[in-house]
Amino acid sequence: MKGRVFVIGLGLIGGSLALCIKKEHMESEIVGFDINYEQARLAKMLGVIDEIAESIPSGAIEADLIIIAAPVNETKEIIQLLSELPLNSEVIVTDTGSTKGKIVESSRSLNKQGITFIGGHPMAGSHKSGVSAAKEILFENAFYLLTPEDHIEDYKVDTLKEWLKGTHARFLRTTPDTHDYLTGIVSHFPHIIAASIVRQTEKLSETESLIPRLAAGGFRDITRIASSSPKMWKDILLHNREILIQLLNQWQLEMNEVKTLLEQENSSAIFNYFSQAKQFRDGLPQKVKGAIPSFYDLYVDVPDYPGVISEITGYLAKEQISITNIRILETREDINGVLVISFQTEEDRQRAEQCIGSYSNYATSVGI
Repeated sequence: MKGRVFVIGLGLIGGSLALCIKKEHMESEIVGFDINYEQARLAKMLGVIDEIAESIPSGAIEADLIIIAAPVNETKEIIQLLSELPLNSEVIVTDTGSTKGKIVESSRSLNKQGITFIGGHPMAGSHKSGVSAAKEILFENAFYLLTPEDHIEDYKVDTLKEWLKGTHARFLRTTPDTHDYLTGIVSHFPHIIAASIVRQTEKLSETESLIPRLAAGGFRDITRIASSSPKMWKDILLHNREILIQLLNQWQLEMNEVKTLLEQENSSAIFNYFSQAKQFRDGLPQKVKGAIPSFYDLYVDVPDYPGVISEITGYLAKEQISITNIRILETREDINGVLVISFQTEEDRQRAEQCIGSYSNYATSVGI
């Protein structure tokens, strides 16, 4: 396809979408705007976009596709601004927000002007942020939810999919309300639970100084998502508040059930509770990207001596394997420490495991 694509918001998601479109539709012109001009300048320098727009109106007026890759509250404001502009009558406007109900509702100002809006949510992310972290492969095999209203013609949805073909994502079509319910369950609610576990642990640590030292390893892993942007999650929770209140009420009932089992010392019921949870969890797809970004971790048992970390990372650098994070679970004199290395993809993790095995005798294992 050939045309003018305008990307508003040149962070990880906006930048990655620009790269995907640029690769698949080489004759298209990619124009970008970011409220942080340095991000826009960097995007141009890295070849993510072809041109920097000085303002949203200057970039939007002649666009054939407009992608709003901004936080949910800002997205609503941008939609209102776009509805006041003399846009191309055939333009398709889409977004990348994590909630859809209120955003699609606000898009009716565009519909009144005869402009097509199709809500979108690419369910992919990374440990890194900003346009410098943008990758063409970010969305491969990830679910990409589209939430067109009933009056949107099918060929418009197909046109948007064609523009986004280079993402190699798995497109699913659903309603805005269903989208918010599903993502509330598998993404928004788990972030609340992770944050609440961390908050409770923080409060308990005020009277027990050993807690922060022991809350490493697995505890850090199961609460990783609590490190997400507070501002972003404040907005998401407020946009999806009705569904999350329902889920919190259900969660209270679930916890009351567990509390009752403990009070009754019901051994068999407690066993069954964990057994059913294990069966359902073990049956979940392992190689499909879901609502929460996957963590591709490799655990390396290494002896505790000076230079061991640079030795390992040197092997990876030699094979041009990029890492996203690195940390030590435990190192003490005369025993092995556990080095945890995170990667962008499962392929990178497998390559790293082979690489380290070929250069050394260190034992490795993958994260669960």
